[in-house]
Amino acid sequence: MSATRSPKVSERVAPKPADPQPPKKKRDEDDGPDFATLLHAWIESHRASLVDSLRRLGKQPIGSFFTCLVMAVALSLPMGLSLLLNNVERLGGSWQRAAQISLYLNLDASSKDGEALRDEIKNIPGVAEAEYISRDQALEEFQQQSGLGEALKELPQNPLPGVVLVTPNEVDKPALEALRQKLAEMPKVQQAQLDLVWVERLAAILKLGDRFVFGLTVLLVSALLLVIGNTIRLHIENRRTEIEVIKLVGGTDSYVRRPFLYMGALYGLGAGVLSWGVLAFGLDWLNDAVVGLAGLYGSDFALAGVPVADGLSLLLGAVLLGYIGAWIAVARHLRELAPK
Repeated sequence: MSATRSPKVSERVAPKPADPQPPKKKRDEDDGPDFATLLHAWIESHRASLVDSLRRLGKQPIGSFFTCLVMAVALSLPMGLSLLLNNVERLGGSWQRAAQISLYLNLDASSKDGEALRDEIKNIPGVAEAEYISRDQALEEFQQQSGLGEALKELPQNPLPGVVLVTPNEVDKPALEALRQKLAEMPKVQQAQLDLVWVERLAAILKLGDRFVFGLTVLLVSALLLVIGNTIRLHIENRRTEIEVIKLVGGTDSYVRRPFLYMGALYGLGAGVLSWGVLAFGLDWLNDAVVGLAGLYGSDFALAGVPVADGLSLLLGAVLLGYIGAWIAVARHLRELAPK
């Protein structure tokens, strides 16, 4: 009897456990703070430094004011001299009129010839203005200025030629000489005269004034850097222990430097505002005497105030000087502030 084979009993297979999911990474731990968080922290740090600098300056109002006043006086001197030179250039019209080229026309040149020549000269490059004086006008002016009116009336004819007065764009000796040569070759021109000696004297005076202002500016800027550097150094010494503790707990050099840079910029801003006020008041006070003196000579000349563009440049320059002076002072003493 053959044995029957029993069917295989199907084995129950237990379900496989699910693969364990890797834990989600925390964004803050692995990727670090996002850009918005960093930007907010940066802005908050600068705001806190600015507020701290304002608070410390406010605790010493008298000392801060006199520091700004010393800086303002140093800033006012070169700027004031520069403004005075600009006002002097306006006296009597312009410096260019001192270098006019006089074109004496032929005696047979008519008034139409003179006017046509004047119009032609106005279109020449390097010419700012051209004015034609007829023979009759020249004779009338000569009679009034010389006091020989009755004697000149006895002359059979007018001996004076017509004149074209040419005002150049700039006072430059080589350019003026080239322009004079060109005008002398024009038709109906008998002689072209230019007072080159006066032009050289004028150029030398202007050059001397520019160099004096530049040299004074360099000296006073150096003095300003020393003043602001010494002031910031005193603030650093007063906070030496605090700074050493900050560096001991991991504070960076930029974090330590930031309040002092704001303090230097605030000193510069205060000095710029005071300097602008001093210049405006000084020019207004001096203008009364200038107007009175000009009135005695029949002139309506008056000093111009401080232009807005120059005032804004003064403010910007003062802030930059304060910032640079503070940076130099902090950089010099930062190495000494390491924790011991």
